[in-house]
Amino acid sequence: MPATAPTTPNVHAHMSRQAWLLFGAMSLIWGIPYLLIKVAVAELSPAELAGLRTLLAALVLVPVAAWQGALRPALARWWWVLAFALIEMAGPWLLLGQAETRVSSGFAGLMIATVPLVGVVIARLQGDPTAFAASRLRGLAVGLVGVACLVGLDSLAGHVEPVPVLELLLVAIGYAVAPAIANRRLADVPALGVIAISVAAVAGLYLPASVGAVRAGLPSADVVAAVLVLGLVCTALAFVLFFALIARVGPVRATVITFINPAVAIALGILVLGEPLTWGMAVGFPLVILGAFWATRPVRAPEPALPVPGAR
Repeated sequence: MPATAPTTPNVHAHMSRQAWLLFGAMSLIWGIPYLLIKVAVAELSPAELAGLRTLLAALVLVPVAAWQGALRPALARWWWVLAFALIEMAGPWLLLGQAETRVSSGFAGLMIATVPLVGVVIARLQGDPTAFAASRLRGLAVGLVGVACLVGLDSLAGHVEPVPVLELLLVAIGYAVAPAIANRRLADVPALGVIAISVAAVAGLYLPASVGAVRAGLPSADVVAAVLVLGLVCTALAFVLFFALIARVGPVRATVITFINPAVAIALGILVLGEPLTWGMAVGFPLVILGAFWATRPVRAPEPALPVPGAR
């Protein structure tokens, strides 16, 4: 991450041309994993998939980071790098894989669209006075109604159960907390070093599962391809681009890629896997996306902000 990265959520910054390119790339790259995870967990356990995915990324990123001298500065902040790795990768990828054994890839992608809503709450807890402005609270309310419609309608139809919903909500929280850690605690550390050590740490954590998967023999060609793309494109390349996006627009606006990710996930699930477009997804999708948009758009004029409950 460049040393000039902002150290507080930059919700007022205008998107530059380069930022828009990064935004478009990340919207696509992180819309694909839901399909790939769904394919992979048909033959691999969630732990095996998380381990193989990060191992591939580590094999690529660690040598490059070492060559560029990016490892030592990251190791000096090893505690925060480890926290980022656990909250962004180790926990969420295990939970996401587990959830996708029981829900559609499109449903999973739409649940993760709640990340910007969580991000606004985190920004308020970090002292952003505009986080709970009236327009953003309206966005939070609409987004929560969308989630309620998504989960409620699909639960009534028998498409989802409570456990995978909880797993996906925990993933969304992790995806919102980790960028804030990176932006506040690792802003002056080379992004390549942070990412390389993070994927290496998670790969080490899940190494027993990875070894077990390799000993069991190669899975089908589709699963091998899914793991390769997840490791090399959706992990190694994606995190380099994501840190660059955070550096330009801040962690709250960077998570707005989740506006597009679920649309990509739902479309791929329907077109490639033949997943149904449920009533919950049809009703919940526009509400979640609209709520996330309102909750994260810049506040250009002073608005009344409601205090955090219990705050003075």
